[in-house]
Amino acid sequence: MFVSTPSRKKPGLRWAVPLLFVAIWLAFLWSISRPDEARRSLWLDWGALSTGLGNPQDWWAALRDGSVLRLFTALFLHADWLHLLGNLVFLLIFGPPAERMLGPWRLLLLFLLGGAAANLAALYVMGTPERTIIGASGAVSALMGTYLALFPGARLGLVLPLGLFLEFVRAPAFLLIGAWAALQVVFAYIGPSFGMVAWSAHVAGFLFGIVYGLYVRAAIARRLRKSHGF
Repeated sequence: MFVSTPSRKKPGLRWAVPLLFVAIWLAFLWSISRPDEARRSLWLDWGALSTGLGNPQDWWAALRDGSVLRLFTALFLHADWLHLLGNLVFLLIFGPPAERMLGPWRLLLLFLLGGAAANLAALYVMGTPERTIIGASGAVSALMGTYLALFPGARLGLVLPLGLFLEFVRAPAFLLIGAWAALQVVFAYIGPSFGMVAWSAHVAGFLFGIVYGLYVRAAIARRLRKSHGF
């Protein structure tokens, strides 16, 4: 006779989403504390590569001088409050449940690699070296793509202000992703043109997230079976 004994191991600390949240906030507060010209210089120095990576020579030069890291540092810079809050709200909606399944290291890897891939796709599509790409929109899109791949029929709980009361509702994940896309359209028209992340970054990040989610789903299933003792 074999008896399955439940594990008493406590769930690990989920630190990836809080770490990303704090890092993005601190980077934004640091940038807005600088004068306008200094802030724009900061975007140019740390935003996604404005010269692009069109051939192997460009890649080699970017790797040699370290400027390829700007594909990652650009994720923590935002143009204004709307740009920032739009990303943070959806990071907090999709991040915690995704981290429970992925674990902190997988989620952090998804955020960084998905965001870098999204920025790189935008650079190739835009082809305009005078513009710099900043913002975590591509990384958040990757996070939502992975969430949809892992939980295609999931419903997320939200607290909405309805008049004088707060109402708890459960909304389908795909509906929230549609709201995210609508917000990006709004930001594209009312936000500053400098530094806005292109639509190609959103699409590339979302597709990267779906592929990432499908890839790790088997590993997650094995981990869950092991943790439940079968």
